[in-house]
Amino acid sequence: MKIIQITPGAGENFYCENCLRDHALVRTLRRLGHDVMMIPLYLPPLSNDGPADYASPIFFGGINVYLQQKWRLFRRTPRWLDRLFDARWLLRWAGRKTGLTDPELLGETTLSMLRGEHGRQVKELDRLMAFLSEQGHPDVVVLSNALLLGLARRIRQRLTCRVLCLLQDEEGFLDGLGERHSRAVWDLLRQRSGDVDLFVATSRFYAREMGERLGLDESRIATVPTGIDLDGYEPAAAPPTVPAIGFLSEMSQGKGLGDLVEAFIRLKGDPAHAELRLVLAGGQTAADEPLLAAVRGRLAEAGVDVHTEFLDRFDRQAKQEFLPRLSVLAVPTRQGEASGLYLLEALACGVPVVMPDHGCAAELVAATGGGLLHKPRDVADLADRIDSLLRDPSRAREMGLAGREAVRRDFDVERTARSLLEACATTPGRKELS
Repeated sequence: MKIIQITPGAGENFYCENCLRDHALVRTLRRLGHDVMMIPLYLPPLSNDGPADYASPIFFGGINVYLQQKWRLFRRTPRWLDRLFDARWLLRWAGRKTGLTDPELLGETTLSMLRGEHGRQVKELDRLMAFLSEQGHPDVVVLSNALLLGLARRIRQRLTCRVLCLLQDEEGFLDGLGERHSRAVWDLLRQRSGDVDLFVATSRFYAREMGERLGLDESRIATVPTGIDLDGYEPAAAPPTVPAIGFLSEMSQGKGLGDLVEAFIRLKGDPAHAELRLVLAGGQTAADEPLLAAVRGRLAEAGVDVHTEFLDRFDRQAKQEFLPRLSVLAVPTRQGEASGLYLLEALACGVPVVMPDHGCAAELVAATGGGLLHKPRDVADLADRIDSLLRDPSRAREMGLAGREAVRRDFDVERTARSLLEACATTPGRKELS
C-alpha cells in the first residue's frame, strides 16, 4: 500500500506524543513492506531517536505561516525568499520559541489553516499539492490530527485518494484558544469533517469525546490504540535500591507537573521516605519556563531540591536508561488525554504507574493492571496512591511486570500498524468533491 503521512512538527524540545507515535507507525509500516512517505509541517519533528530524519521538505514552515498570517506582502513573495525562512536551523530556533505566540494571532492562524484553499496560507497549500502530485498516486493520505482538516479537500480533489485523520488530543489546544476563536474553530472543524473518509482515535474515550464534539456518526470513527516499539525496553533486575518517582512528558501545568511536585513534598515529610527521589524528564516549551522556575523555587523552599533530578534527554536510549530506575511513574494530567504513550513506555520497563482516573489513562490501567488510579487534580490522593506502592515494593513490582506483559501482548506498535492498515483497506472512499 502507498501511504502518505502528514505530521506537524512541534520542534525538538519536548516530549510530543503525536510526533513519536507517527514516526513509530511510519517506521513499522515500512518494515512491513509498505511504501510510506512522511511529510513534516511547521517545525522539525521529533522521533524516538532524537531529531527526525525525513526525505520530504518541511511544508507550511512555521515562520512563513506566521508571516503570511500577519502581512499580505508575504502571501505573494517568491519561493526563493520563502525558502530562506524554511531553513532547518531557523525553524529549530523558532521551535524553541513555541508557546510564545499571541493568543489572538494563534486563534486567527488556526482558523486560516482550517479554511485551507480559502485561507491566508493558500500559497503553502498549493506548494504541498504540487509536491504530492509528483509522488505518484497514493492509496491513502493520513493526517496526523484534526487541525489539518483544511488540507483534506484539496488532497481528495487533486489525488482522488482516501483521506484518514488521526485524532490525538486536539480538544485541549482548541478549548484553550478563548471562547470566540474556540467556537469558530469547532464550527469549521464540523464543516470540514465531511472531507475525510475515516477518523481514527487512539482510545475509546477519545473516540467518544471527538465523535460528540464533531457530530460524527459512530461508523466514521475507528479506534486503534497507541502502540510502542518494544525493542530495548527492559525491566530492572530488581526493585531500585533508592526509591524514585518519575515523570515523563512535557513539563507543563496541563500535564500536572505542579501537582506531582506538591505530592512529592508531602511524601518527603514522612521519615519513611527520607531517601525518596523525584526524576523529571520530557522537556518544555518557552511557555512552560515560568512554571519550571516556580517549581524549582518550590522544591528549594521545601528543602527537597537536592533529591530532585531534571533530565535533559528523553530520546529512546535515555528513556530506556531512566525508566528502569523508577519505583513508580506518575503523570497527573489535569484533563483526560487521548493516548498515554509515556504510560506504555513505563510499563514496558516493568514500572508501575499512578495515573488520574480519567481519559485514556483509566482505560490503559484497567487493560494492563499495571498501576493505580487517583482522583484527578487531588494532590493528597495522588500522594496516598504513590505511598501505597512505595511501602510495598513487592506489590509494585508484581503490578509493573503484569503491566509489561499486557503491553507486550496488546500494545506493540506492529499491532497498531496492522490495525491502521485494516482501517485504510476497508474504508470506502466518500463521494468525489466538486
